[in-house]
Amino acid sequence: MARGNQTSTFEFLLWGLSEKPHQQYILFLIFLWMYLVIVAGNLLIVLAISTDVRLHTPMYFFLASLSCVDILFTSTTVPKALVNIHTQSRTISYAGCLVQLYFFLTFGDMDIFLLATMAYDRFVAICHPLHYTMIMSFQRCSLLVITCWTFTNLVAMTHTFLIFRLSFCSKKVIPDFFCDLGPLMKIACSETHINELVLLFLGGAVILIPFLLILVSYIRIVTAILRVPSAQGRRKAFSTCGSHLSVVALCFGTVIRAYLCPSSSSSNSVVEDTAAAVMYTVVTPLLNPFIYSLRNKDMKGALVRILKGKISFSWAQGLLQRR
Repeated sequence: MARGNQTSTFEFLLWGLSEKPHQQYILFLIFLWMYLVIVAGNLLIVLAISTDVRLHTPMYFFLASLSCVDILFTSTTVPKALVNIHTQSRTISYAGCLVQLYFFLTFGDMDIFLLATMAYDRFVAICHPLHYTMIMSFQRCSLLVITCWTFTNLVAMTHTFLIFRLSFCSKKVIPDFFCDLGPLMKIACSETHINELVLLFLGGAVILIPFLLILVSYIRIVTAILRVPSAQGRRKAFSTCGSHLSVVALCFGTVIRAYLCPSSSSSNSVVEDTAAAVMYTVVTPLLNPFIYSLRNKDMKGALVRILKGKISFSWAQGLLQRR
């Protein structure tokens, strides 16, 4: 089909979460529950940080940003999957697929870059504690987040434009429950060599650069912590990084399985790839609030105060104090 005619009436078919009819109702309930927990859990994190002055620090500013991104990231894919299960329809329009792809790439890449930014924040806090307030000022934190947003949007626009120039045959089934780069390139009827090269270099850079930044930051952090003379001081320093390290391991582990482990086009491989995509797009955002709240005394205290109704909206005051 010519690309010019695709924008109006062309539709894709999504493979979905399962092809077995008797599993659809259970999958709908499970994914609805997970989506509601993701939204509620991450909103509670944002609310706790915005209402507790003690949490108005760079580390929690980045955590609040990560929680917002996780909500947006999951909302890009899960609601459409739920609608398809409920209506027993697997279709997605050509335009809707490109829009979903763009926002999926933007928020997914933003997740990774925010984790790298949080690693840099921990590096400055532990290795340069006397200059921490000056280095991680509110203006610099905001600039880091804006830079991440700008870069991830440019990356997403590049990939989306390259997918837009491809041609697709009628009624092609996307082997996933949402529109992603790999599955879309598999079903394209035109040459995808340029797309594959850009995905290799640009997509590889999006994963490799943040990973190297995190790795270098934590090598420096561990080196600095080992120089601390007291065991209690070392435990306290390590405890401030434990939550972040857990989320980094979970995120990069699922990303590597989903994108760096190629599979064949067999039915079993589609099931395995879909499971890996679910781990990356749903399970990771689901676990993040629990990891950060259960391993952090300040966050647990703030959440308890919210649940008891003892909240004070002083976010603006905290930011003005930092400035």
